[in-house]
Amino acid sequence: MAVRPIGNSTHPPEEPTMTASSTRRSTATHNRLAAVGAIAVAGALLLTGCGDQTKDKDSGGASTNSAPLADKLPQAVRDKGVIKVGSDIAYAPVEFKDSSGKTAGIDPDLAAAMGKQLGVKFEFQNATFDTLIGGLASKRYDIAMSAMTDTKDRQEGVDSDTGKKVGAGVDFVDYFTAGVSLYTNKGDDQGIKTWDDLCGKTMAVQRNTFSHDLAKDQAAKCKKDGKGTLKIEDFATNPEAETRMRSKGANVVSADFPIAAYSVKNAGGGKYFEIVGDQVEAGPYGIAVAKDNTQLRDALQAAVQAVIDSGEYKKIVEKWGVADGAITEAKINGGS
Repeated sequence: MAVRPIGNSTHPPEEPTMTASSTRRSTATHNRLAAVGAIAVAGALLLTGCGDQTKDKDSGGASTNSAPLADKLPQAVRDKGVIKVGSDIAYAPVEFKDSSGKTAGIDPDLAAAMGKQLGVKFEFQNATFDTLIGGLASKRYDIAMSAMTDTKDRQEGVDSDTGKKVGAGVDFVDYFTAGVSLYTNKGDDQGIKTWDDLCGKTMAVQRNTFSHDLAKDQAAKCKKDGKGTLKIEDFATNPEAETRMRSKGANVVSADFPIAAYSVKNAGGGKYFEIVGDQVEAGPYGIAVAKDNTQLRDALQAAVQAVIDSGEYKKIVEKWGVADGAITEAKINGGS
């Protein structure tokens, strides 16, 4: 598909300051961004296989006795007092492990604020991004919250590459908006300004993300136009993609704008990378919920909206320097 520019255009413990006219993650079989890391050179956690399925003890919440939205939750969730969250915790600033090993970022902060509204704790569990929707289907997690772009293909359980139905699909509660950016080694942009400049280059990208989808679309366009081959090397995590570029094995990396900007600011103290060109393809990040779990979905929507209305949401996005991606309404399945 043709890529549409939308505006101008990683790891802890620093908090970034990012600006853009708008600020995504998705997979081919599911959509992510991200959404919203670039942390390879800063010692980020590299996930393998199905990830470390350990519970994070830093998640926030509140007693169901006093929580204003507790009665909206399914009784089974209220009884447990916990919502299990599948997440690829290597995508700063959306979610990552800080220097103390604590899960930090936009998603954990928002989940903690939602927990206060619902009277439950959100427990983040590590997994590679491309296993998250499967984890929902197998009930390993209650939700997936991982800079996952809300798309129609994901909603309908359609493989973006083949157009074939591969699953039941999921519902999304949208909570942020992000675009996709390109970045290179600093001082070595190789004349890359737009996606059409990628013909004849090698891109490193996280597997099954929206950036991966765009890369495959662009590779087909390069071939059709006879402008050279765009070679794509995909990796389990974004830090691995960055490591490949740092070693000169790839010319460019693509990731959601918040992640790219965080990497540019933090990796190597800001000396490793630079963003090239404009953001493209802005879309919503969504919390993924199984199709048959509508009561939980609606409770999450109410909680996100309550956090927005209370002003806590604004504090969270400003804390992480991503206020340009803020939303005012928590929609269900708002992606296209």
